[in-house]
Amino acid sequence: MSHIVIIHGSPTPGSRLNGLVEFVEGKWNEKGIKVSHVRVADLPAEALLHADFKNEEILAALALVESASGVVIASPVYKASFTGVLKAFLDLLPQTGLKGKATLPLFIGGTIAHLLSLDYALKPVLSVLGSRNILGGVYAIDAWVQRLEGGGFELSEELRDRLTNAAEELAEEITWIGIRSKENIQTP
Repeated sequence: MSHIVIIHGSPTPGSRLNGLVEFVEGKWNEKGIKVSHVRVADLPAEALLHADFKNEEILAALALVESASGVVIASPVYKASFTGVLKAFLDLLPQTGLKGKATLPLFIGGTIAHLLSLDYALKPVLSVLGSRNILGGVYAIDAWVQRLEGGGFELSEELRDRLTNAAEELAEEITWIGIRSKENIQTP
């Protein structure tokens, strides 16, 4: 079965980033794709910062990433880059922790000026972690995600279209990863 893990890099539980994540997760749920979450800010801070590989919650989060064929890296942009809490988690992944996985970045920031943070801040880190299948990703501006009074989020039409395309692309990529891995198992 296809499996996507979403790594949330926001330190703020009510972040607008949740609107993006909930939208793409809904698309994958419609296709029957299993989706798991690693909310980095919910991991024990001391274990995260001290790279405590004996900590059960850290080990469980790393196991989720290892088991996935697709990984979403979701983060708000702070100071022209992804969050420090996300970097702390990515530092715990093995050197080839993303090898053979399709990776989809989802970023949100206050201005379009930080659009290139995907290419200049995140993609080099993903490449070092072994990801060779890094999808283009989606960068959103805060103004495109409105909080609803009763809870939830309303996304601009353009953002919904871009997220739909990105979700579909990741779904297709993990399907191909599954086919290739089955072919490799069957090849003597």
